[in-house]
Amino acid sequence: MADPFILTAKLPEHIHLWADDLRKRHFPPERNHLHAHVTMFHAFAPSLLEELKDFIPQVVSEFAAPAADITGVMDLGKGTAIRLHSPGLLAIRALIAEHFHGALTDQDLYEPRPHITIQNKVKKEEARALQAKLSPTIEIRQFTFPALELYRYQGGPWEFVKASPFRGKVRA
Repeated sequence: MADPFILTAKLPEHIHLWADDLRKRHFPPERNHLHAHVTMFHAFAPSLLEELKDFIPQVVSEFAAPAADITGVMDLGKGTAIRLHSPGLLAIRALIAEHFHGALTDQDLYEPRPHITIQNKVKKEEARALQAKLSPTIEIRQFTFPALELYRYQGGPWEFVKASPFRGKVRA
């Protein structure tokens, strides 16, 4: 079976560097094959590649970069994430989900909770300890997502396929 495609919202450089540093310090190193990112869709079928490469640029050409707020720490059960609030990103995600209705995996049918994973697949106690340590240090920050990025999943590392910068005027 061919590798699926993942759609992420690109973080601006200053947020990316900060979150990537947290990820490098707290993600189990043997599993940390990725940079800090915000997953929008976990697995598009390989057969959708050409449609994704056409449709995603159409979407971002209509919308201005969606605003986001870092609002705190999120408990992932056996991991820890930075919680994000971004109604605009969720509206864009809903538009993409509607377009690909019937082709989404069960994992991508869930109610999204935007976040940046900085720790995963650890013991619950370890995750809760990190959450307690980080919670008082996380400051509310505002930023905008500059682009959407498409990747091919390859087991561990992802292969970059295409970036589509937001260029429109409409606020989602």
